[in-house]
Amino acid sequence: MNPIYNFSAGPAVLPKEVLRQARDEMLDWQNSGMSVMEMSHRGKEFMSIIETLESDLRDLAAIPENYKILFLQGGASSQFAMVPMNLLRGRTVADYILTGQWSEKAAQEAQRYCTVNIAASSGDASFTYAPRRDAWQLNRNAAYIHYTTNETIGGVEFNWTPDLPENSDIPLVADMSSNILSRPLDISRYGLIYAGAQKNLGPAGLVLVIIRKDLAGDVLPGTPTLFDYQVHIDNASMYNTPPTYAIYMTGLVIKWLRQQGGLAAVEQANIRKAAILYDMIDSCDFYHCPVARSDRSRMNVPFTLKNAALDATFLSQAETNGLIQLKGHRSVGGMRASLYNAMPIDGVVRLVEFMKEFADRNG
Repeated sequence: MNPIYNFSAGPAVLPKEVLRQARDEMLDWQNSGMSVMEMSHRGKEFMSIIETLESDLRDLAAIPENYKILFLQGGASSQFAMVPMNLLRGRTVADYILTGQWSEKAAQEAQRYCTVNIAASSGDASFTYAPRRDAWQLNRNAAYIHYTTNETIGGVEFNWTPDLPENSDIPLVADMSSNILSRPLDISRYGLIYAGAQKNLGPAGLVLVIIRKDLAGDVLPGTPTLFDYQVHIDNASMYNTPPTYAIYMTGLVIKWLRQQGGLAAVEQANIRKAAILYDMIDSCDFYHCPVARSDRSRMNVPFTLKNAALDATFLSQAETNGLIQLKGHRSVGGMRASLYNAMPIDGVVRLVEFMKEFADRNG
């Protein structure tokens, strides 16, 4: 049977090695007589799983000791509200950088709790670039600065970490849902990072939060208990039942990333994969990527065909060739190939071969 390559934007491809281990441990995790899905989240078996995950993640991403790691629920979208509820801390304004639909959604939700200053936006070019840092109009009284490091839908990625004004005490907040752990990261430059798991970390149902300890504990009046970061810190992500199986799977993915050589090695693999696909797109006029070259995502590659009437044929024939989930987001159309950490280079090579064959037949 020919291999199937899944280019879904999320829930997304997982490493085959991880899936095989999960299969082997499905009915009996390490001779415990239980599936992970059956375990008490407070039992010694699951406690060893979540503690190992935190230790492995802290080591992999070099997370400093003054940052807390939380394993929560509600997806990244829950963080659109939790961030202002927790980080306003007496201030009334927050800065947001808009580069696509997810950063827009985050800003819209924050408007429920504060005045949102749109410090920069690429909406003037249909969100096809990342605004340069020197173009940001920051508010000196802002409680925090929020940006989305990679726009899953539009394929725009910040390939740089923003520098903040010297001596600024304003924390940088990042939604890293679709590119977290795809490259080395200096956690100390951020006040808070959050990411839905279902793209680069594990299955849907888990959201990862990495927060500097001094930013927790001063919430807006009326904030629900479950939306208070300090509550989750005090209870080690166990205030309520956490998404246990998603945590287990994420732990396996983190171990797999370490086995690949760590984030520096993972980044080099991602650079190679993205270059193969973008080189193909740029080599002929049959395909087009609308994103500015300097801001193209390594994780999510959107592209269109010269003749949109061929879109359905392209997708059908791609699926016949084992290349699935290539349809672009319904809001933008076209195609989108997601090249997350777990996508093997063979999948990208096979996609490019098919694209060349399709262009030759239909050009």
